[in-house]
Amino acid sequence: MWACQRQLWASPLGTAAQAPGAIVNSNTPRLDKAFIQKQRHQLTKLREELLRTVQAEETEETEIRSQSVGEAHESEDDAQKLAMLEINGTVVDRNMQRLTRIERALQKIEDGTYGFSDASGEPIARERLEAMPEAIYTLSELRAREPTDDPNPSVNKKL
Repeated sequence: MWACQRQLWASPLGTAAQAPGAIVNSNTPRLDKAFIQKQRHQLTKLREELLRTVQAEETEETEIRSQSVGEAHESEDDAQKLAMLEINGTVVDRNMQRLTRIERALQKIEDGTYGFSDASGEPIARERLEAMPEAIYTLSELRAREPTDDPNPSVNKKL
């Protein structure tokens, strides 16, 4: 499949040119320059928001840990603080995973491969990219990658 693809990049004149050793794909999604630019802007904004959020959450965790050192406190307080740290840790982990996908999507924009799956090279639906600009897999690939606890897997989920 990959052997019959070539990547296209924009020349200074705005026309598509073939990069040396690049891959062209006849399944190229119709993603115009304006759409790509909008996605780049949105991804950059998301990255900045996530970085601020992660930093604030890490600062809060440090404050909570330092407050409990040397204090006389109830064991219930410790349990609540530990539960809150565990929840915050999960949120931080998810934000870091999303941040990784955002960085990958920005790299794909630079490489000229944005809109194609990292797994198969297949085009990712424009609607999916609009809803989740950091998408790097098609919806069917994502579903296949994620474990499901859904008792009714035949229900078709959107995006």
